[in-house]
Amino acid sequence: MPPDYPVSLSLEKLYGLFGEMSRPDYVPVPAEAVPPPYNHLLVHHQHMTVTMEAFYGGPVALRVLARKRFDSWYARKILLLREQRVVQFGMMRIHLDLCSVEVRSAILREDTPLGHILIQHRVLRYIEPVAYLRLFPDAAMCAWFGLAKPQETYGRLAIIHCDHQPAVELLEVAAPVILPAR
Repeated sequence: MPPDYPVSLSLEKLYGLFGEMSRPDYVPVPAEAVPPPYNHLLVHHQHMTVTMEAFYGGPVALRVLARKRFDSWYARKILLLREQRVVQFGMMRIHLDLCSVEVRSAILREDTPLGHILIQHRVLRYIEPVAYLRLFPDAAMCAWFGLAKPQETYGRLAIIHCDHQPAVELLEVAAPVILPAR
């Protein structure tokens, strides 16, 4: 049974929820070391769903890769896609008892990104970035991102406070962004 809050959020703990043995290589980096365009994608207090949609120019879709349910907790491993292209990988653990019945039901339907659900239901929320990570994808992440070999990308660990309660722990990893040559 998972511990109650407060917890020490880490990539290992989120991967451990799914019994994952393979993990991306990573190193924590300070916010000011996250380079463009990743700094615009990650270093803020906004939902990644909205940020990704603004960056990629349209709505993103949710694909749930795996889920776990235990007591009042629900965890899922997801991809966000823009026109069939993976733009983000994520893992989250949600304390369902801290969500309204309507929000809980919408989350468990698994058809809408979490950011949209919280916005649509007018949940008072605050996204607290806990750490920024420079990552080198593992084989699974390379496949999702369409990479022939690992390519540096960035991510963040964060907690979403809903109605002043730490309701969601998450890992969000941006797909590598190919910048035009100068």
